[in-house]
Amino acid sequence: MDYLNQPEALGPIVEGPEATLPQPVVLQGRLVSLSPIDPETHTQSLYEKSHGADAEQLWRYLFDSPCSNIAAFKDFLFAKSKEPDRLCFAIVDNALGEAVGMASYMSIDRPNRRIEVGSILFTPPLQSTAGGTEAMYLMARHAFEQLHYRRYEWKCNALNQPSRRAALRYGFQFEGIFRQHMIMKGRNRDTAWFSMLDSEWASRKEAFERWLDPSNFDANGQQRTSLSQLNASTLV
Repeated sequence: MDYLNQPEALGPIVEGPEATLPQPVVLQGRLVSLSPIDPETHTQSLYEKSHGADAEQLWRYLFDSPCSNIAAFKDFLFAKSKEPDRLCFAIVDNALGEAVGMASYMSIDRPNRRIEVGSILFTPPLQSTAGGTEAMYLMARHAFEQLHYRRYEWKCNALNQPSRRAALRYGFQFEGIFRQHMIMKGRNRDTAWFSMLDSEWASRKEAFERWLDPSNFDANGQQRTSLSQLNASTLV
């Protein structure tokens, strides 16, 4: 019998609800909240935290570059808030009440239920904090559980080792390198692709929540068990 004529040769039937286009909502966490970017509210804090002495390094792998002044940065945020094909969030530190980072839903493909998290900017106050991890958890949870996407993507410059390590730590799976994928800031960019699937989300969610639980941190705020370890223990 010819295998190619068998139904399974076409792949399994995809069931489930249609994906929903992301809407401007607030994703509330214990440490941080994600709010749709608002130039009037977020410009001052984000500009101060992303345009210091390390600005060039901070923006090195992003599509955009540091702005020349705060007025230009406000215009930049206004443009981000109006982009029709993505939803840009400010990451707000709940204790400070200030924006400390940005991240976006992008490459939104509703028919195929595919979405990407990208344009991630963690300013120094957010870097290497539990709040940064919580922000990524909140966006993944919303994409899978409320918006019903089946594939959640992470892409970065293949030379961006911190981003590649972060993707693996958060539970994304490395899929390969797209060579000469684009020209960015006049330079070649090979792109590393990572993904997380809806079938994997339950185990990834468990790892995120176990890591974020206050009991996972000692009196000095040091983690007892790493997120990478928890993901390894809950692999499906």
